[in-house]
Amino acid sequence: MSRTTRATHFLTEARVAHTVHSYDYAPGGERVGLQAAEALGEDPARVLKTLMIEIDGRPACAVIPSDRELSMKKAAAALGAKSAQMMKPADAERITGYHVGGISPFAQKKRVAVAIEAGAMGEDLVYINGGQRGLQVRLAPGDAAKALGAIVADVVAE
Repeated sequence: MSRTTRATHFLTEARVAHTVHSYDYAPGGERVGLQAAEALGEDPARVLKTLMIEIDGRPACAVIPSDRELSMKKAAAALGAKSAQMMKPADAERITGYHVGGISPFAQKKRVAVAIEAGAMGEDLVYINGGQRGLQVRLAPGDAAKALGAIVADVVAE
C-alpha cells in the first residue's frame, strides 16, 4: 500500500504536522470508522469518519467521531443550508476522487464546504482517512480544521 496519497501530499505541502498509519482494511464493512479504530487500538472518539452529504442539493462533507451519527438537521444549519441528506456512494466517489472506505476530506477533486464535529476539538490528536482504504493520518484536530477551512460545530445526533 502506498503511504502517499493526494491527502498526505496536501498535508505535507500545507506544512501540517501529521503521521501516517495503515491497517488491514476489511472490505464490505458497514462501519469503516469503527473498524479503523479497533485496528489502530484507538478510542472511536479519536478516529473520525468522513461523510459526504448534500446540503440544499450541493455537495458538502462532515467529519465526525466514528462512534457517533450525523444529525442532518444540525449539519445543514452549520453549513448554512435548509436541508441535508447522505450523498450516494457513486456521487461521493466522483466528487472526491476517492473510493468509498477511503474518502478523505483533504485534497478532494472538488473543494466542498466541510463541517467538523466540535466535540473532536477536545482531543489532542485525531485520526482522519488519508485518502486510501486502510490508511489514516494522525494530526491535531485544530490543524485539520484550519487546513480544510472547516466550520467547527455540533453536528452529531444526541
